This record gives sequence, C-alpha cells and structure tokens, in this order.
Amino acid sequence: MNKDRSMLSDAQWERLSPLLPGQAQSPGTTAKDTRLFVEAVLWRARCGVSWRDLPAERFGPWHTVYARFRRWRQAGVWPQVLAQVQNAAGLHRLMVDSTAVRAHQVAAGAKKKTAPSGRRSAAAGAVSRPSST
Repeated sequence: MNKDRSMLSDAQWERLSPLLPGQAQSPGTTAKDTRLFVEAVLWRARCGVSWRDLPAERFGPWHTVYARFRRWRQAGVWPQVLAQVQNAAGLHRLMVDSTAVRAHQVAAGAKKKTAPSGRRSAAAGAVSRPSST
C-alpha cells in the first residue's frame, strides 16, 4: 500500500484505469502516463491549488496537465468516470437541503431588536410607513 495519501493505490488504479480513455484498444495514441496525470488532477483537487502550482518535478509541466484535463472535460470523460465509479461502488448521489445548511438568525424568524422603551429603533422606523397621514 502506498503511504502517500495523494496517490492512488495499485488496487484503486486497477479498478479505475479501464474507465479512462487512452487504452491499448482505443484508436489514436495511447498515453503512457495516464496514472500520473490522474494523480496530478487528484492532487490539485485535494490541495486546492491553481494549475500553475502543480509541482513540475512530480507531475511535469502544469500546462500539459491542464490541457489534457481540459480535453477530457470537453469530451465528458469526468462525469462518465464519476457515474461508473459511483455505480460500481454502490454509491448514491447526496442531497443537501435546508436542514443541513445554517441560516442567519433573521431568516429563521428571530425577533427584531427593540429600543429599551419597547419601541422599535429609529433606524427601523425610518424605513417603515408613517402611522398617520
């Protein structure tokens, strides 16, 4: 097992590689460094860095990695791979609704601040309608 958390294990790569373009049976040229490319994309996503911050000594020129990522994105490779991985693992999409998202207290119906005398503040009165005409 690989100790580096940003790299794919051999077992993970064996399951993932058949889902990716550039296989020996595919028409056109076969990329020999597909695993390194996928690891570069995963490393970037994990670290949250820009493409220019990819370590060149580890993944090669950043622009080469980005250009290939962009080609795969335009070809729809990433959504297809995600769907296949989810199906193979029995994963389902997650939904987030308002019960999991914290709302501001005013949005939750909190009472408005009042002046010590029980009257609304001057700022609140400035935007309200006058009580008489």
